[in-house]
Amino acid sequence: MKICFIPIDNRPVCYTLPKNIVEIDDNLELFIPPREFLGSLTKYANVDKLFEWIESIPQTDCMIISLDTLAYGGLIPSRRINDSFEQIKSRIERLKPLLKDKKVYAFSSIMRISNNNYNEEEKEYWKDYGKKIFEYSYSTSKTGKPVITSVPQNILNDYIETRKRNFRINKLYLEWEKEGLFDTLIFSKDDCAEYGLNVDEAREIEKLGGKTKTGADEIPLTLLARAIDKNIKVYIEYTEPDYKGQISNYEDVSIEQSVLGQLELAGYTYVTDKNDADLILVVNNFVDKQGELVMGWQTEPYKGCFVSPKKPYAVADVRFANGGDNNFVSQLLNSLPSEKFYGYSGWNTSANTLGSLLAGIKARWGSSYNTEAFNKLQVIRFLDDWAYQANVREKINAPCEIKQMMLPFESKVSKAFQVNTSNINYTYPWNRRFEIEVTI
Repeated sequence: MKICFIPIDNRPVCYTLPKNIVEIDDNLELFIPPREFLGSLTKYANVDKLFEWIESIPQTDCMIISLDTLAYGGLIPSRRINDSFEQIKSRIERLKPLLKDKKVYAFSSIMRISNNNYNEEEKEYWKDYGKKIFEYSYSTSKTGKPVITSVPQNILNDYIETRKRNFRINKLYLEWEKEGLFDTLIFSKDDCAEYGLNVDEAREIEKLGGKTKTGADEIPLTLLARAIDKNIKVYIEYTEPDYKGQISNYEDVSIEQSVLGQLELAGYTYVTDKNDADLILVVNNFVDKQGELVMGWQTEPYKGCFVSPKKPYAVADVRFANGGDNNFVSQLLNSLPSEKFYGYSGWNTSANTLGSLLAGIKARWGSSYNTEAFNKLQVIRFLDDWAYQANVREKINAPCEIKQMMLPFESKVSKAFQVNTSNINYTYPWNRRFEIEVTI
């Protein structure tokens, strides 16, 4: 199957991760734009180059599209760009003829509202008024009417007009869906709270017949899983079954709802009887509240004794956001290698972890998968999600050389997957601690 894949931006989890996943299945061929065409933290995507690239590639069976990339230049630019609705509409109209005669899986973001004064991914004024704008949004949504705020009127007006413009673009996509241009269209809810203008927009989109999903970065990967036509019946096994109703950090639904929603979107069949399952999805969930080490948010680590399921299984490690659970991972690695192991993920939010894991399982499923490519993917995920995010990241203050600090973890991962880790390099693609790129 030939797949055209338009990422959100050039981060490793958006760009190299889908490539690593597709390499596992020799029956899949991925067409992905040159990395330099895509946006970064400070650069917008070259939309004209992207359209020229799409128009030049061979005919594909399906398209997986991050619509924000083509409309605004990326997910972050969607919050920053000052183009008018008419300019953006004119730009994306070029996409319509390219969607015909193939399956199209697309997603667009509902503009997030971060609860901080940190403007790295927002407009400049967020450093002074971010928390106040969040509070305005929350209270306005909760009361159903605008509230008094100390945010200067010109800044508040700019923020509200940016939201309205993006919301109009999303309603335009709903019209396209009615025209039959999308097989699947998802509107992502990123960094949600109980109330907010973004929550109101999501509710309005649902009333208009649209489908929303908590998450963002993982949705192209969940759609990739949906596009891979393999029927897999899944049974869910929580390490803390009494707490599956708890809500993860940065999400507005319970961990159980998040798991079930990702399975449905990824095209899996959920079963309640383990005997009927093809695969066991082990979810290492949290007690009371999800932890996050770099934020200083503690939670009870895994205290059980992990026993590998007798059926094929994969692990979604969501006890902590932005990093694996050391207690659980140490036991998991000791149980490897195993032919029944189908993957591990533990990066960023619960939705991020789940969506990327489910795509990897689909690629791995079947008897003719590429073992070397699968092992490479697992080495990268363990070294990134567990070794770096849960251990090394909190020991450094800025991007720096971390090879020596990673060596003990490389040794454990190398043993589990029988991979030579001497040629692994670590870089900071966006020049910040938040993400690294693990290159083999």
